[in-house]
Amino acid sequence: MAHPRKIIIDTDPGQDDAVAILLALASPEEIDVLGITAVAGNVPLALTQKNARIICELAGKPETRVFAGCDRPMQRKLVTAEHVHGKTGLDGPQMADPTMPLMDGHAVDFIIETLRREAAHSVTLCPLGPLTNIATAFERAPDIVARVQQIVLMGGAYFEVGNITPTAEFNIFVDPEAADIVFKSGVPIVVMPLDVTHKALTTRARVEAFRALGNEAGRMVAEWTDFFERFDMQKYGSDGAPLHDPCVIAYLIRPDLFAGRHINVEIETQSDLTLGMTVADWWGVTQRPANALFIGSVDADGFYALLTERIGRL
Repeated sequence: MAHPRKIIIDTDPGQDDAVAILLALASPEEIDVLGITAVAGNVPLALTQKNARIICELAGKPETRVFAGCDRPMQRKLVTAEHVHGKTGLDGPQMADPTMPLMDGHAVDFIIETLRREAAHSVTLCPLGPLTNIATAFERAPDIVARVQQIVLMGGAYFEVGNITPTAEFNIFVDPEAADIVFKSGVPIVVMPLDVTHKALTTRARVEAFRALGNEAGRMVAEWTDFFERFDMQKYGSDGAPLHDPCVIAYLIRPDLFAGRHINVEIETQSDLTLGMTVADWWGVTQRPANALFIGSVDADGFYALLTERIGRL
């Protein structure tokens, strides 16, 4: 049996981030969560670090190490998404405040120290929000970049274009400079863009399957989904809502559920119209070297089967 993959989840929870964290914490055979680093994004940092701890407690894993990181993008004002996730970021069911502590120290320092301590190429970074913490760590400690095994991130879009502007996906748009640093870092990157997450929509049956698990985690996932589904169904005219971030963790457990292309992806940092766009050379029309596996499709039934099975373990 292979050793579980060591990962750091960098996140701005967010209901779909919450489901991703639950999936990781429910899968110890495949995944060893070294720590969770919170970043400002969907909601401000004070809420994202608190939400991360609420989720660890829901998973029955209060020993998980949670660190607070950057409270604003590298060069810009913070843009948040309360209009999607509600004012707490986890709107929907009532949630008690967490009792587990926030770790002392800054998330960026934790990322740097962990990558220096663990064997080279043994730690995978899993960013589910803006890339501020990761890029800040890379800038501050260039020696760690070559030690990262892989970055598997949720962000960007190409065929589905934008969700916060006409051309940009939220996580990349919030801190395009950070995304640019990460995509130019040379670390092997796997990208879960809107192109794939919009192929993994919730349905009534899928939401009810979570509720029918009969555990607290299943009930919460169903209630969170009920909450943010309304926004996406109205916006896209779809029958459900994408669960974006769990695609990252599902890929680590079952990469066979996903397919994509190894291509060049550049981040737009200058343009007013296309700021934060992930310009993906899907058709290979440039000579720019490939720097990312850009995922384009998912076996949605397999993805939801995995999610339901694992959430049911909690």
